[in-house]
Amino acid sequence: MKLYRVSALVERDMRKFFRSPTLMMVSMIFPLVQLIVLGYAFGGKIKGVRVAFVDNDHGTEAVKVREMLEAVTTGPATLRLVDYSSLPAAVRDLKIGLVRGVILVPYDFSRRVEHDDDPKLVFVEDNTDQFLTSSLQAEMESLVQQMDTPAVIPRLAPQIQLNVVEIYPYIQYIKYLLPGSIAMAIFVVAMIGGGITFIDDKSRGLHEGYLVTPIERAELVLGLNFSGAIKGLMAGMVITVIGALIAGIPDIWNPIRLGYLAVVCAIASLTMISLMFVTMVRVDDPMVPRAVFGVLNTLLFFPSGAIYPIQGFPKWMQWIAVVDPFYYTVHALRNLLLKNVGIAGIYHDLLVLVAMSLGFLAFGILLFKRQL
Repeated sequence: MKLYRVSALVERDMRKFFRSPTLMMVSMIFPLVQLIVLGYAFGGKIKGVRVAFVDNDHGTEAVKVREMLEAVTTGPATLRLVDYSSLPAAVRDLKIGLVRGVILVPYDFSRRVEHDDDPKLVFVEDNTDQFLTSSLQAEMESLVQQMDTPAVIPRLAPQIQLNVVEIYPYIQYIKYLLPGSIAMAIFVVAMIGGGITFIDDKSRGLHEGYLVTPIERAELVLGLNFSGAIKGLMAGMVITVIGALIAGIPDIWNPIRLGYLAVVCAIASLTMISLMFVTMVRVDDPMVPRAVFGVLNTLLFFPSGAIYPIQGFPKWMQWIAVVDPFYYTVHALRNLLLKNVGIAGIYHDLLVLVAMSLGFLAFGILLFKRQL
């Protein structure tokens, strides 16, 4: 194997790539749009939710409940109270979506509070939207906890207390999503460079033209994959810098940190481009890569933990994450961008990605030999 032959193939493929600036821009627009739209769509706090308030008690404790709820409406603004005279009318509007929850103060609530007779508030929720429901339920639990706090603090404090310490500043969802968008940018370039372009070149007979020269099949496979990895590295670093500026990642221009990010993007690019090469090496129909793109995007991106922790997945999806290069890419990028932990937080992911890329390259060379 001659390295200068591999470098010549890389040079030829990169020249072709730079002649299509539109292709370069399009391959990076989708991850950026995804980052901005999903980052701000899922990252905001729940506000202004219409909640029905039914007061069947009208006592002093019911007035206290209403005052505390109004404090929530003027403070965090999670709720917006709507008064109802009856529970059936409130539940009817809950079912049709005019309100998203119903708070009921039973008729004997104040009396039970005064006599310490197991008082209860009722919260009727529309549990078809788990995210919204969990926010409303958290507000109600906080309200009940405040009401349970005694007016006179006992002289002896409880023996067990919980102190919560956050070692990192508040992480907005757009920052949490950024590693997944970078991985998606690399994947899109891998799909174009390792799938669509490969099939188009093969349909034109370019590969057969290579094989009548002294270039070996392994050199051809390595050249095509290395050029694709360079494209993926470029796309990944562009999205890293632009996305970090949009999301507000601090100290992004630190040269050591950028070096680690470049290493992760480079190895992830080689892994994904070699995966796409293995997938497409026996394909001749130019429409197949376009059809496979959506399937691979769903199968690799969503189980990777890019938009939701994998601990919330069923077991079979967690097993997909174990063999998913997206998962290790997202994990390494997240450790660098959100925690800035250095090599200690990424070396395991890099080892797995390197092992995957070597396996894909070896398998790709084997399949390429068998095909021709």
